[in-house]
Amino acid sequence: MNERRPAVAGTWYPGTAGALATDVDDYLDRADPRVRGSVRAIIAPHAGLMFSGPVAAWAYKAAAASVFDVVVLVGPSHFVGFEGVSVWPRGAFGSPFGPAAIDEAVASAILASPIAAERPDAHAREHSLEMQLPFVRRLFPALPIVPIVVGYQVRETIDALGEQLARAVADRQALLVASTDLSHYFDAATADRLDGRVRALVDAFDSDGLLSLYEEYPERERGRYVACGGGAAIAVMRAAQRLGARDGRVLHYAHSGHVSGDNEGVVGYLAAAFGSLSDAD
Repeated sequence: MNERRPAVAGTWYPGTAGALATDVDDYLDRADPRVRGSVRAIIAPHAGLMFSGPVAAWAYKAAAASVFDVVVLVGPSHFVGFEGVSVWPRGAFGSPFGPAAIDEAVASAILASPIAAERPDAHAREHSLEMQLPFVRRLFPALPIVPIVVGYQVRETIDALGEQLARAVADRQALLVASTDLSHYFDAATADRLDGRVRALVDAFDSDGLLSLYEEYPERERGRYVACGGGAAIAVMRAAQRLGARDGRVLHYAHSGHVSGDNEGVVGYLAAAFGSLSDAD
C-alpha cells in the first residue's frame, strides 16, 4: 500500500488513538455551530491541535449532520514550492485512528487537470492536511479521502482548481475541506482587524472578494496578512458554489492567544461552513 505516514503525530497532536479521541471528543462536545441544513464545504484551521482543535470542531460538528461518501482535503504547501497542485493518488494516509483510504476515482479526476500532478515530496512533511485527519477519522471513519496540496497560490491555479474540484465530485456526496490559518504573528488587536476582513467575505460567501483581498498583497506576504491557505479556501468556496451551495456561515473565530495567553504575536483561526444553511433556533 502507498501509505503516507504521519509527520506530526505525537507532537502536534496525540500519537495514540485513545488520547487523540479524548481530545477530539472534548473539542466537539464544546462546539456549538448552531446551523441547520446541508453542508457542502467547510474551512478549518491546521495549527497544533490544542490551538486549532477547539475552532476546527465547530466546522466539523456542523458538517457531521450531513451525509457524505468522500472527503476532499485541500491545503497549502508550507515546505515545497511548485506550480499547480499535488494529489496523493492511491493508497492511504496514516493516522492514529487507522489509515484513511484514498478515493482513487476522485483523485484521478482531479489529476485530469493540467494543473495537477503527483508530487509525493509535497505531502511528506506537510501538516495542513494531516491536521484535518483527527476530525475526519473520528467523525467519518468509513469515508475515503482525496488529499490535495496547493503549491503557488496564484489566480490561475485557484480558478482551475475550483473548477476541477466541482467537476470531479459532481456525482458524489463530497465534503470539501479547505485547510487554512488566518493572519500570522500580529498582536491580537491587529489580528482581529485583519481577520475581520476575511470573516466578512466568508460570511458573505464572496470568493471573488476574498481573491481580490488576497491579491492586495505580494505573494510572499499573503499568508501573513490574509491566510496561509487562502488559495485553498477560495478554490473550495468556488467549487461549493458550482455544486449548488448558496450560503456561507462563519461559525467560530479565535486566535492562539486564547490558548497560550500570549497576545503579542498570535495566529488567527476560523471555522466556516458552506451549503444550504439556516440558523438554528
